[in-house]
Parts: sequence; structure tokens; C-alpha cells
Amino acid sequence: MRVLLAEDDAEAAAFIERGLIELGHVVTHVGNGEDALHLGTTETFDAIVLDRMMPGADGLDVLRRLRSVGVRTPVMVLTAKGGIADRVDGLDAGADDYLVKPFALAELVARLNALMRRPPISDVPTRIEVGDIAIDLLRREVTRAGHVVHLQPREFALLDQLMRNAGRVVTRTMFLENVWGFHFDPQTNIVETHLSRLRSKLRVGSLDDPIETVRGAGYRMRADG
Repeated sequence: MRVLLAEDDAEAAAFIERGLIELGHVVTHVGNGEDALHLGTTETFDAIVLDRMMPGADGLDVLRRLRSVGVRTPVMVLTAKGGIADRVDGLDAGADDYLVKPFALAELVARLNALMRRPPISDVPTRIEVGDIAIDLLRREVTRAGHVVHLQPREFALLDQLMRNAGRVVTRTMFLENVWGFHFDPQTNIVETHLSRLRSKLRVGSLDDPIETVRGAGYRMRADG
């Protein structure tokens, strides 16, 4: 089993990593949320062990952003917060399991094995098509009119949001929350910059821009692509 371990406590991380490696698993360790998000969206893992409180990005924000771009890898959240509300928050964010610190390594391993035994979720769409644009959420591939379009992770996430809401306006606030995990306006042109790059990449050859700017409201993917 290939495991992504995101834990900023060096001692705890070493304990978990050593135990999993001794059992024959391959472990990639990162110590902050941004690195966890990057690897979680660019590499393939069988499971992710994600600490809730990390520098760079909160564990739950990382989890929400992974789910928003279609990453279905089983995720176990580790936390020192054991209240019911905290567990509900973790599960609502997309966690498959929730383990409260301190814990025994044997329990962590048993829970990971249980996650691996779960059947795949068959009712989750793995492909979205709007007009001549198609997204394969499992392979993280985008094509337009048969041509492969190479997107960066956040460009992919922006397109995913637009296609899931084809024909409807997606606001700047929605992008900030669902793609960047921001619950405030950072007062930058981060959305506009990434959308500009996405639109440029989607204009394969002489094809039209499939994204409309709705002045004063947001952006909309034409329902016919």
C-alpha cells in the first residue's frame, strides 16, 4: 500500500512512518498542507493519512480541496480534537475515517486496512462531458474535440467547477472557496489569472472560448461547450 502521510509533528510522523514501512508499506511524508495538496493532486496513493492541524493549510481545507477536484483516495484524518462536532466536521469535509490522538499504531493500521477493503463508490461520476470538452476525473485528463489539454491542478479544479455547473454562473467567491479553500477575499487577481490561463489552453487551434464572462456576476461554461 502506498500511503501519503501529512503530519507536521516530526516525532509522531517518524513513529507512524517507521511502523508502516516495517509492515511493507511505501510511505511519502510531508510536513505541511500545501505539500500534501500538491502530492495528493499530482501523484497516486492508496490512502492518505492527514493531520488536521498543519502549517501552510489546515488539514480539512486540504481535504475539501482534494475532494473538489475529484480525488477519491481514502483519507484518514488524525486529530487531537475528539469532540463530536470535530468528528462531524472531518467527515463532512470528505474524510473516510477519523482517528483521535493518542492512538496505537495497530489501530491506525487496522483502520487503513479496513478502508482498503471497502468497495469502490460506483455512483460517483468519473467523467464529465460538456459539448466537446471532457474531463476524466480518475486519470485527471482533459480533452477538447479529441485534443488533450494539459492543465495545472488549479486550472483543472476551475474547469471542474465550471463543467459541473454548466449553463449556470459560478461566482468568484465560489471559486475562492472550492478551489483555494479561502473563506475571505484575498484582494488579489488569483482567480482571474488562473481563468485566463485556462481559457487560453481550451482554445485549441481555432476553437471558440467555451467560458463566458458574466459582467458583475462571475463566469459560465456554455452548456453546449
